[in-house]
Amino acid sequence: MRENIFLFVADQMRNDSMAHMGNPAAITPNLDNIVEEGISFENAYCQNPVCVPSRNSFLTGLYPHVNGHRTMHYLQRADEPNILKEMKKNGYEVIWIGRNDVVPADRKKTEYCDEYYDGITDRNTRDDESNPMNHSAEMNEESKELYEKMLTGDNYYSFYMGKLPNGEGYGKTDWNCVSKALDYLERKSQEKSHKPFFVYCTISFPHPPYACEDPWYSSIDREKLPPRRPNIKRISNKASMLYGINSKQQLNDWSEERFDELRATYLAMVSRFDYQLGLIKDKLKTTGFYDNTNLIVFSDHGDYTGDYTITEKVQNCFEDPISNVPLLIKPSKSFPLVPRKSKAQVELLDLPATIAELAGIELSYTQFGKSIIHTFKGEEFHKDAVFCEGGRIHGETQAMEVGHGPESPYWPRLSTQYSEGPEHTKAVMCKMDNYKYIMRLYEEDELYDLANDPMEIDNLAVKEEYAELIQRMKNRVTQFYMETTDFVPNRRDKR
Repeated sequence: MRENIFLFVADQMRNDSMAHMGNPAAITPNLDNIVEEGISFENAYCQNPVCVPSRNSFLTGLYPHVNGHRTMHYLQRADEPNILKEMKKNGYEVIWIGRNDVVPADRKKTEYCDEYYDGITDRNTRDDESNPMNHSAEMNEESKELYEKMLTGDNYYSFYMGKLPNGEGYGKTDWNCVSKALDYLERKSQEKSHKPFFVYCTISFPHPPYACEDPWYSSIDREKLPPRRPNIKRISNKASMLYGINSKQQLNDWSEERFDELRATYLAMVSRFDYQLGLIKDKLKTTGFYDNTNLIVFSDHGDYTGDYTITEKVQNCFEDPISNVPLLIKPSKSFPLVPRKSKAQVELLDLPATIAELAGIELSYTQFGKSIIHTFKGEEFHKDAVFCEGGRIHGETQAMEVGHGPESPYWPRLSTQYSEGPEHTKAVMCKMDNYKYIMRLYEEDELYDLANDPMEIDNLAVKEEYAELIQRMKNRVTQFYMETTDFVPNRRDKR
C-alpha cells in the first residue's frame, strides 16, 4: 500500500510558540505529543519571512531568488514545477484546502489538485478561473466592529483585536477548512478506491489580527509569558527596516501589560490551531488512516508578536521569531524512527524532496532541497548551513508592494518598503551551528551568537575579532549562490 501524506500548515507561527519548545505559557498538547511518535525540528527555517515567497519555495524546493519569487505579487507561472503537480501526476489524489498564495487568482488549479476548497465557498472550485487568495476569514458585523475598534489611537497599527465573541466571524474560514479536511477523510474511508491521498490543508491562524474566541482566549496564563525582546530603539547596529517600522507602529508607549495581552492572544490562536490538529489526528485514527499516513505540520514563517516592539513580520529581516518555524513530522509506521526533538538544521525547502521519498517517487525536475528522512533513525546532522533571503535592489519598483495608504494596518511596514534608502534592500541569512550571519547589500552586515545571545541583540559583525568567522560565512554564502543561482527547466526549446 502506498503512503498517504497529510500537510497541516499554520500561517505566521513561531517555533517558540509551542510548549515543547520551551514556552511556559503555550498550550499545545497535540503538537507536543508528536515528539512521542515523530520528530520536531528546533532548527527549522523558512526561506523568506512572508507568505508568497515562502510558499513558492517550500512547494517547489527552489529558493526565492531562483525564479524571482521575492514579493507578495509574483506567484507561480504556469510552467513552473510544484509538489502538488508532482503528486497528482504520480497517481495521488490531491486535495488542496485553504490558503492559496501560489497560483494566480485568474488561473485554474486543475493541474495542481483533484479538489480545491478555499474555506469560504462550500464547493470544489478547482476549475474556476478566479479564486480568492483568502488571507483571512470573512467577518460578521460583531467582528467588523471589533476590527474597527482596533484601528484607533496607538492601537491603530498593532493588529491587536483581543477576544472574539465567537468563532463565526473572523477565523471562521479556518473552521471551514478543517471541516472540509475531516469530511474528506470520512468520505475517503468509505470509498473502495486504494488511491493514496495527499492533503494540503493550510489555514490562516495565527496570522494577525491577533484575535481569538474562548475557550482559547482565556486559557493562556499571562503570568507565564516568557520575556519579550527589548525595544529596537535600545539596540544598535540592527537592520534599518526594523527602526523604520518601529517609528510608525505607535507601540513605544505601550505598557508591558498591553503587550502581554497581545502575546497571550497570539498564543491562544496557536492553541486553537493545536486543537484543530487534534481533530485531524483523531479523524485519521477513527478512519483507520493514521498508521499509514505521514503527517507533516509546519508554518510558512513566524511573527514578531511585540518582540523589539514590532508586530507582524518583515520581508528582509531574519530574527528567529520570524524565520525559525515549527516543523513536525509523524511518519507512517513503515519508517524506522527515533522519536525526539531534533537539533538538525533543516529548511522548509527540503519538503518536496522529503515528500517524494515518503511517496516513493522521483521528482521530475532539479531542485535544491534534501530529504529529511535520513534523520528519522536518530541522525542529528542534515545541513551545514540553512538560508533565508529577501529584499530588492535600488530601483526595483515592482518589488515594492505599493498600494497601502496610512489607513491600512500594514502601512508601517509597506511604506518603509517603498523607501529608496537601505530599508527594503537585499539581504541573505546564513545560519551555521550557533552562528547566524546576515549579509546586507546596502548596509551593515549582522552576526549573532545564538548560544550566548538568543535574543539577537549584540551584532558581532562590527567587532574586528570576528572577521575570520565572517569571511568563512561569506564564503559559504558565495557557495550557496553558485549552487542555486538559476533553474534550468527539464525541456529543450526549438532553436
